Amino acid sequence: MRVSHRLTLGLCSVLFPILTTAAAAPARDAAVAIPIPDVPYTTFTLKNGLTVIVHEDHKSPVVAINTWYHVGSKNEKPGKTGFAHLFEHLMFSGSANFDKTFLSALEGIGATDLNGTTNKDRTNYFETVPTSMVDYALFAESDRMGHLLGVLDQKKLDLQRGVVQNEKRQRENQPYGVVEQIVTENTWPANHPYSWTVIGSMTDLDAASMTDVTDWFKGHYGPNNVVLVLAGDITPQQAREKVEKYYGDIPPGPPQAHQEAWIAKRSGTHRGKVQDRVPQARIYRSWNVPGADTPEEALLDLAAQVLGGGKTSRLYQRLVVKEQLATAASAGDDSNEIVGQFGINLTAKPGAPAADVARMEALADEELRALLKSGPTAAELRLAQTTILAQFARAVERVGGFGGKSDLLARCATFTGNPDCYKTYLQRIKAATPAAVRQAMNGWLADGDYVLEVDPFPTALAAAPSTVDRSKGAPTGHPEALRLPPMQKTTLSNGMHVVLAERHGAPVINLSLLLGGGFASDSQALPGLASLTLRMLEEGTGAPGKTRSALEISRELEGLGASFGTTINLDGAFVNMNVLKPTLAQALGLYADLALHPSFPQADFERVRKTRLAAIQREQTVPRLMALRVLPPLLYGPGHPYSLPLTGSGTIDAVARMRRADLAAYHDTWFKPNNATLLVVGDTTLAELTPLLERAFGGWRAGAVPAHEIAKVDQPAGTTIYLIDRPGALQSDIVGAQLAPPRNTPDTVALNLLNDVFGGTFSSRLNMDLREDKHWSYGVGTSLVAARGQRILYSDSPVQTDKTADALRELAREYAELGTARPVTPRELQDAQANETLGLPGSFETVGQLSNAYSTILQYGLPEDYYNTYTAAALALTPAQLNALAARVVLPRQPVWIVVGDMSKIEAPIRALNLGTVRRIDVEGKPLP
Repeated sequence: MRVSHRLTLGLCSVLFPILTTAAAAPARDAAVAIPIPDVPYTTFTLKNGLTVIVHEDHKSPVVAINTWYHVGSKNEKPGKTGFAHLFEHLMFSGSANFDKTFLSALEGIGATDLNGTTNKDRTNYFETVPTSMVDYALFAESDRMGHLLGVLDQKKLDLQRGVVQNEKRQRENQPYGVVEQIVTENTWPANHPYSWTVIGSMTDLDAASMTDVTDWFKGHYGPNNVVLVLAGDITPQQAREKVEKYYGDIPPGPPQAHQEAWIAKRSGTHRGKVQDRVPQARIYRSWNVPGADTPEEALLDLAAQVLGGGKTSRLYQRLVVKEQLATAASAGDDSNEIVGQFGINLTAKPGAPAADVARMEALADEELRALLKSGPTAAELRLAQTTILAQFARAVERVGGFGGKSDLLARCATFTGNPDCYKTYLQRIKAATPAAVRQAMNGWLADGDYVLEVDPFPTALAAAPSTVDRSKGAPTGHPEALRLPPMQKTTLSNGMHVVLAERHGAPVINLSLLLGGGFASDSQALPGLASLTLRMLEEGTGAPGKTRSALEISRELEGLGASFGTTINLDGAFVNMNVLKPTLAQALGLYADLALHPSFPQADFERVRKTRLAAIQREQTVPRLMALRVLPPLLYGPGHPYSLPLTGSGTIDAVARMRRADLAAYHDTWFKPNNATLLVVGDTTLAELTPLLERAFGGWRAGAVPAHEIAKVDQPAGTTIYLIDRPGALQSDIVGAQLAPPRNTPDTVALNLLNDVFGGTFSSRLNMDLREDKHWSYGVGTSLVAARGQRILYSDSPVQTDKTADALRELAREYAELGTARPVTPRELQDAQANETLGLPGSFETVGQLSNAYSTILQYGLPEDYYNTYTAAALALTPAQLNALAARVVLPRQPVWIVVGDMSKIEAPIRALNLGTVRRIDVEGKPLP
C-alpha cells in the first residue's frame, strides 16, 4: 500500500569500512561516471488548478498516466482514521459516466503497472496504457475525479470497507504483523499527523458513514490538489488538448491546509516488548529525523547505506558474518513529507537465547556509536554514493509504475512544486563529505517544533466549459503492434550459445546465464541443494591465481554500479548481472568469475546454511508458503523430480545435512557451457560484445551433463482436503491445485486466457465472487507454474476464518462449473483477450523485462516470434475452444485442496461439507491422526 517518496532503496543499503587501497579506485571512477539522470518535461496548469506534467518517450507505444492527490492519512483526524486508504478503494468502484469496476475495465484495454496506493502524504493512481487507449484512460480518471459521488452508495461503501478490513486482517496475520501499529503508536505524540497507521483502525472504518466519506472526497479530491503526469508516447500538444478536454470542466475544490515539517524529536530511551507467532526474535530501533527534500535527508540516506545496507555494511559484517548472532541486519532512512524516521532492524538467529538477542542489540549500538564518532571512510562514502546514483540511472528505463519517470516527476511536483527536485537530492548525494554525514548523524539531539503558515487562496480558479459528452462513455482504442528486438545469435569457441537483443534507450545491459537443471535436478535426499548452490556463488571465488572474498565481491559490484543475483525455477537456473554500459568490460570478468569459479568458503557456507534454515522456518509460518511447500508431492507423488517443496528452499533435515562438497559437486555437474546459454539484453552490439565474452568465458570447457527427463503422472483421483493447523490465525488460506499441460503446450495461449477468466485477473470469476461480491477476502487468484513437464495450476484464497467452509464450498462450485454448467461467455473471452493483448506493450519497457521474455522463449522452446504473434493467436480463439479446453484440463479432474488455519474453528465445518476425504497433515506434509 505504501511506497517510498522517491526511487525505492528499501532500508537504505550501507557498507562495511573499506581500506583506501587500489581496490577502491573502481568505486571512485564509477561514481564519477554515473550522471544525474535528466527527465525532460513540459508543464502547464489548467484554470481549475490542475497541474499537468508531460514527458515524451516514444520507444514503445504506451503512455503512463500517474495521478497524485496531495492527500494521505496525515490529513485525517483521530476517530476518523483510514479514510484516505478507504477512499483509494472506493475510487476503483465506478463513477457516474464510467460505472464499472475500474481495475477490470483498465485490464480490459491492456493497462499494465495498474494500481493505486496510499501513504501518509498522498494517494496516487497509475496505469500504463497503449497509446490508442489514452483517451479511454483519461476519460475514466477524470470521471472519478469529477463525477464520483453520483454513484457512490451504501452498498459500495460496505463492500470496500469489508475489503479493506480483510486487507488489515491479512497484514496482521503475517509474521511481525503487529509491529507497524506498535511502532506508530510509540514514536509519535498523540496529536501528530503520523500517529496512526495508514490503514486506520477497525473501529473507525466501521463507523465511517456516507456523509463522512462524501465530505472527505469534497474536501480533498479537487483538481487544484492534484498533479497529473503523462509520460511516454505522447507530445505536450496532444496532452494539453486531451487534458483540457477531459478535466477542464471539473470545478476546483476548497483551499487546502498543508502541514509543514514537524519532527517531534524524542529524548531518552523508551522500550516495549510484545509476543508474536514468529520463528526469530527481531529488534526494531528508530529515531525521528528531518524528512524528504531536506539537506539532511541525503546525508542520512548515505549514513544508512554505510551502516546497514548490503553485505559489506558494518552491521551485516559484524552481526551476520563475524559474530553470527543475526540472520539479517539493516538500516534505513524512511523520508516522508513532514518528517522521517531513521531505523535499524535486526533479526536474531533461530532459537537465540535472550542473552544473544541482547548482545546482538548491544553490538549494533557499538557499530552505530563508532560511526557517530568517526563518520564513514572516504571509500565507504564513494560506494554509498555509487549505489544510489546507479539506482536512479536505471529509473529512466520505465515511464510508469513505482520508481519510473512519471513517479519521479509527480512526487517532486506534489511535495516541492519543482518536478526536478530529484536532481537536487542527487546533487546533495554527490557533494556529500564524510564530515557532513557525521555532522548530520550527530546533529539531531534537540527537540523540534511546529509552525503553521496560512497563504491566500488563489481567486482565479474556475472550471472551463465542458467539451465532452460523457453520456457516450469512454472512447476505446485497439491493440498496438508489438515488434520486439530480434534475437541475434552466435557461438563462442567453446561451443556456448550466446543470444543478444539490442535495446539502446538507456545505458543498461542485462546478462543472464541460463543453465539446465533447476529444482528438478535436486536429489530426493538433498532437496534445496540447487538453490543453495546458486545462492553461494556470490560468497567467494577461487580461480587460479585470483581469489575474491564475499566482501571483495560486494565491494567490487557496488563500485561498478552493478547488481548480481541468481534465480532458479523447476527446470533451470539463472545467473544474472545488471550493469551499466561504461563498466561492462570490467564487470564481465567479475561475472564470469562468479559463475565459473565459486570457492564455497566453509565459514560462509555455514553462515548461509543457517540463514537458509531460518528462511525455511519462516516459510513454515506464512500460510500460503506452508501450503506450497507440501503441495508438490500430493500432486506428483513421492520420488518425482517435481515433488519437492515448490519454494525450492528444501527441507530443514536436508539442509542441515548438506556439506560444502555437495555444492561443489553440484556445480561441477551442471555448470557446463554445453548446458548453458548466455542471454544479453541492452545497450551493446554483437560486434562489441563477442570479443569481451571470448575473453571472459572462452576457457570454460564442455562436459557430460545428466539427463533431465520429467515423467508424466496421473492427476490424483477423487478430492482430498488436507488441513494444516495454525492456532490463533485470523484468516484461513485455501489452496486448490491440479496438474495442467506443460508451458510449451500448443494450448498455451488458450490456457492463459482460461486462467484469466477463472482467477488470473482482478475481474476473474474467483476474485469477483469472494472479494467483490461477498467481501470474504482481500484478493483471490490463480497461477500457472511454468514447467517443461506437467505444471501446477493452483488457486490461492486467503479468507476470513468464519467464512472458511463457505468459501471452500464456493471455490469447489466454481471449479465444477467452469466450461460446463457455466461456460466461458463471449464477453469473458473478450475481456481476457483484451487483457492479454492490449497489455503486452507495457510489459517490455526495461531490459530486465525483455530478458525475462526471451528467457521464457529459450527455456521452454517457444517460437522466437512467440510474443510478436501472441496477439493474433489470442484474438483467434473462441468461447467453444476455451470451454473444450476447460473440460479437458479442469474437469472431470478434481483439485487437491490444502487449508491452512485455526483448526479449532474451521475443521468441523469443513468436514461437514462432505466434499471429499479430509486429512490432517503437519507443516512438512506428514500425516497426523
